[in-house]
Amino acid sequence: MLNYLWGFMIVIGIIVAAFTGTMGDVTQTAINSSKEAVQICITLLGVLGFWMGIMKIAEKSGLISSLTNKIRPILRFLFPDVPDGHDAQKYIATNLIANVLGLGWAATPPGLLAMKALQKLNPKKDEASNAMCMFLIVNISSVQLISVNIIAYRSQYGSVNPSEVIGPSLLATCVSTLVAVVFGKLMERRKRS
Repeated sequence: MLNYLWGFMIVIGIIVAAFTGTMGDVTQTAINSSKEAVQICITLLGVLGFWMGIMKIAEKSGLISSLTNKIRPILRFLFPDVPDGHDAQKYIATNLIANVLGLGWAATPPGLLAMKALQKLNPKKDEASNAMCMFLIVNISSVQLISVNIIAYRSQYGSVNPSEVIGPSLLATCVSTLVAVVFGKLMERRKRS
């Protein structure tokens, strides 16, 4: 469905450009945007490679396991249906830690593994469980201490102080996560009653 939407917008843009005589501008903008996209990807590749390496070191050193044990009370509150020591807890914790560090891309693999593990615990295979829904909304709203991607973008575009977004980002993501958890818990309670 989304492919049709994007295709429709591209075709409409080309038609409007043809009728308004701005086809050259559209072509030049497409070329410039493609060049810019490649430059951003190269910048983010370095940043992402560095932070994914840090996450791998943290995992191999046992830091992820240690942090998983430390945040187990939070995991029990958020995911009461997930038994202690289940693989889903480890994957959820890894995902949350990566998100807190602002590593959305590094959070994706453990997020997918967490969903697979949660599906194994799900009694109704054709319907998302409470734990799956809570994981999804917490993952989407995730608290971020360091917005690595935004800092990289700001640095790429020549910001004088690319890290000044840390405070506002932390505040915004704390509020969004709090709202998400309250909403999730209310929906969980409503579903059970």
